[in-house]
Parts: sequence; structure tokens; C-alpha cells
Amino acid sequence: MAAVERSEMSEAHTTDTNVRQEAGTIEDGNPVRLDSEKAEQIVDALNTELATEYVVYHQLKKHHWDVEGAEFRDLHLFLEEAYEHVEENADAIAERITALGGVPVSSPSNQEEMSIVDFEGEDIYDVRTMLSNDLEGYGDLVTTMREHVELARNLGDHATAELVSQHLVDFEEDAHHFAHYLEDDTLVLDEAVHTAD
Repeated sequence: MAAVERSEMSEAHTTDTNVRQEAGTIEDGNPVRLDSEKAEQIVDALNTELATEYVVYHQLKKHHWDVEGAEFRDLHLFLEEAYEHVEENADAIAERITALGGVPVSSPSNQEEMSIVDFEGEDIYDVRTMLSNDLEGYGDLVTTMREHVELARNLGDHATAELVSQHLVDFEEDAHHFAHYLEDDTLVLDEAVHTAD
């Protein structure tokens, strides 16, 4: 009974609320005075980026929880730092979308649908597989971000180009760190090699 009442309340709340702006639309006369057609192209690009960042964020958060092994502490802290970077950048992208007169993609299902990166799923993988999946996601994301920088520049939206360029530096740096964690080099000596000396 409580579930039915809650559902009915939710529907009533939704129908009683006035929608200020529908998702997928662009306001005419945005605050930054960018042509609406140009703003629409940039908002579409930024929403793809925003959706992808949230999928990457959730995967990093999952790996932060699940990581194990000898490097647990370092990786646990690094993954926390990485998902915090993603969350901060995603928030700035969402704010830019609203400044352009758009509506940021916000529902988890729509984010997953719009993302260029697939979430790896609920299963727990070995550390190397997790980090490889993260590095792959970062690679796809930074490639898309470079395209968005060029798009924004070509459309005369220098502020968006600058914003995405700044975020690109953060993501490339984190990708570089993922690559370092995946290297084979180690200070730990192989037992057989050590006894041969």
C-alpha cells in the first residue's frame, strides 16, 4: 500500500509542477549571447561529454571501493583523486551547458545511453583489468574532448573551448598516471633471479 501511495504522490508531484524548460531544448537568447544554433551544437557535444564523465566517475568510484592487493592503499587514494577530478569537471561542464541555455543530462539512464564509454558492469575484476578499463575510458574521453575544443573554437565559443581545454589537461594527466600503474617495471625482485646472483 505504501508503495502505491508513494507512486501516486510522485505522479501528482510531477504533474502539478510547472516545467521551466524541457530537456533537449535550448533557450532563445542565452545569457552569453551565443547564436542559438551554435549553442545547440555545443550543448549536444557537452552533454555527451557530461554523460561520459559520469559513467567514468561511477566506474572509478567502483574501483576505489573494490581495489585489493599490495598496491591497495596507493591505488585507493589515486582512484579517489581521479573520480574527484571527474566530478569537479563534470559539474563545470553542466554549469556551462546552463549558461548556453541548455539542459544538462542528469538522469543515470540517460547518461549511460549518451555516454561514449560503456560501464564495465557490476562484476569485480582483477586490478590490472580495472585500470586497463579506466585507461580505455580516459582515452575515449580525451579524444572526444579534443574534438569539442575544436568545435567550440570553430563556432566562436572561446570560453567553452578554454574550459574544455583546461579539463583536458587534468584528464590527460590522470590517464598518464593510469598508464604508469599498468607498467610491468617493479622494484620487487623475482625469487629465481635473486638466488641466481
